[in-house]
Amino acid sequence: MSGTTRQEQERSRVTRQKLMTAAIEVLVEKGWAGATTGAIAERAGVSRGACQHHFPTRAALVAAAVEHVFHQQVEELVRRVTGLPESRRRVEPVLNLLHDVYAGPLFTAATHLWVAAGADEELKALLLPLETHVGREVYRLTVELLGLDERDRDVRDAVRATLDLLRGLALANLLHDDTARRRKVLAHWARTLEAQLTPKRAAQTD
Repeated sequence: MSGTTRQEQERSRVTRQKLMTAAIEVLVEKGWAGATTGAIAERAGVSRGACQHHFPTRAALVAAAVEHVFHQQVEELVRRVTGLPESRRRVEPVLNLLHDVYAGPLFTAATHLWVAAGADEELKALLLPLETHVGREVYRLTVELLGLDERDRDVRDAVRATLDLLRGLALANLLHDDTARRRKVLAHWARTLEAQLTPKRAAQTD
């Protein structure tokens, strides 16, 4: 591969990165209606033509942006979890870290997209497989971070209930800062999970 080709590939990568970052920012600030290709390109500092070269449609751009930022957040989450103690008291810190994923700009942007997809078939077609992929990844990550055995039906139900709770808390946080209530709810749910899951962890080691 020539030096010129490598430089072109790097410029292309940087441009795509700028566009995906800008897409999330504009979605959070202006919603789907305001997140036009022109607005995103302007925020990214690139021409509309360059934007359409990398992403032919607005829907393709925002879907790629959501997936890209999601994987970045997962990497950051895993990095932060490695510093937590390996103990039964690990549940609440893990829940708080998972909540950060749901309560951040990515969740706000995704919420705008999910609502818009109800009336936009192109966007819905792109988001449905992405939603399935993200949902499976978050479920798998939660099982892994909590050190659980998903072969147990009760464990699977507990993890799904946990993720539903986190999504609900994140939605409640969209309109106003609900931090104080959220901390109390997560602390209570952590104690519930610890009581339910500790015997199952013990059984795994027998």
